[in-house]
Amino acid sequence: MMVESEFLYPSKWLLKASAGDRVTSELRMRIISGGIESGTILSENKLAADFTVSRSPIREALKILASENIIRLERMGAVVIGLSEKEIEEIYDVRLLIESFVFERLVKMDTNDLAKELSKILEMMKVAVKYSDADEFSYQDVLFHETIIRAANHSHILMIWNNLKPVMESLILLSMRMRFTEKYEDFTRIINNHELYIEAIKVKDRDLMIKSLHENFDDVQGKVEDLWMSQQMLSKGVVQQND
Repeated sequence: MMVESEFLYPSKWLLKASAGDRVTSELRMRIISGGIESGTILSENKLAADFTVSRSPIREALKILASENIIRLERMGAVVIGLSEKEIEEIYDVRLLIESFVFERLVKMDTNDLAKELSKILEMMKVAVKYSDADEFSYQDVLFHETIIRAANHSHILMIWNNLKPVMESLILLSMRMRFTEKYEDFTRIINNHELYIEAIKVKDRDLMIKSLHENFDDVQGKVEDLWMSQQMLSKGVVQQND
């Protein structure tokens, strides 16, 4: 297995990261992108030489990737499993569940400061589009949704998001790089959709949020209402118990 000199994962995203984190992020990107194919054997010694690091950060990286089920640990290395289409769909299912749950929390909160912060992030996304910077756009896109999730102040939801985030970052980055080269016009829709998110949060409009979720998760449209209704029923049950 050869690691190319040009890294796929943006180094500017990892300014304060350890060597292990850098190796982890790059290997994850290469596996998810298909640059390292399923079934490939990863050798600790070969990876250490390719990344010019000791075997310690390589072991650290392999353990993390094994916990994400994209590799299987073997003696002195690992075997690549990769991500199936079903697994990718399930990741987006969980993300949709998180964001619909979080909105139900936000409708009971003061969201003025949140809306202002999201508007600032959206302006950075617009700048990234203007300069065709897919990496910066992806970074700001993830930050946009993470800011919404953090605003709900729910520690276990945040824990789930943090576990999901590394793989999600790679999926989003790869998608946005493809869009900038093949579907640049799609960014008008993406920006408009994020404006919908902000407006829905600002005015606490459930119908508007459902519309924005449809736009953002257009590959799972049939699930949006079902998931939304389950969140509302859960919220009603909590209220009734508290009464």
